[in-house]
Amino acid sequence: MTTTTTTTLPPHPPSIKLLPRRSLLFLSATTTTTLSLPSLSLSSPPPLKQQQPDTTITDRVFMDFSICPSYFQARTLGSDLASCPDSVPLGRVVIGLYGNLVPITVSNFKAMCTGVSGYYKGTLIQKIFPGRYFMAGRQGRRDKGEVKPPVNLVRNTESVEPKAFELGHTKGGILSLCISENDDEDDIKLDPDYHNVEFMITTGPGPCPDLDGRNIVFGSVLEGMDVVANIASIPTYKPGERVRQYNDFAEFIGDERAKSARAIWDRPQKTLYISNCGEVKVTKPTLSPSLP
Repeated sequence: MTTTTTTTLPPHPPSIKLLPRRSLLFLSATTTTTLSLPSLSLSSPPPLKQQQPDTTITDRVFMDFSICPSYFQARTLGSDLASCPDSVPLGRVVIGLYGNLVPITVSNFKAMCTGVSGYYKGTLIQKIFPGRYFMAGRQGRRDKGEVKPPVNLVRNTESVEPKAFELGHTKGGILSLCISENDDEDDIKLDPDYHNVEFMITTGPGPCPDLDGRNIVFGSVLEGMDVVANIASIPTYKPGERVRQYNDFAEFIGDERAKSARAIWDRPQKTLYISNCGEVKVTKPTLSPSLP
């Protein structure tokens, strides 16, 4: 005889009430707890203050400028224009140098101003661009009023350093070493002992932004801007439009005479030269900056 056992499950406890699935979803959505977090600032940190180039004036030099009326009439002055017997003084320019910023450039420039063999002394101002700048220190023959630098100058490695080109030609009276504007002959530049000593001084009244980033600013005029203005007012050789067109065509076809013809463009019509130069000694060796 087979006995059948029936198992009876207990009923749900009266305290538990089953809810439909849709009601559970609704309950979970409505009972979400919102956490309040402290507000975070998403603003970027203040930018770092860019360090300004050091334009402290560490040294002073002077340059005396004169006109020699008899130089082109009779080339009897030998190798030194400074011995011109009938020179007409224009005046003295005092220049402050930024020795902390570009020490090699400043050191070489001082050496060219104070050298016992003259160096800059007795050499010509070869180019004047009215309202912009004038140039001096072109290398070549002393009997032509050009510069012959000593071979013991330190090689200027600052010409390839970005920091040397940070300052701009912002006003009249800015002194800079000619890099892009250098017009020394190619055969001179290829000399293993070549040292770039050609410089320019802006004449104002406005800035020359096209010179920025391509030439090394290493000083500024402290005294004698009236002399700089007088230099800028000297007439220069200006070719006519037709001559310029012929010259452009000659250069286009590779005629070497085009470059030779342009060599006299923008030269002063008077024999303007550096009659004396040297260092200005001061009691206080480090002076306040001349630029902001």
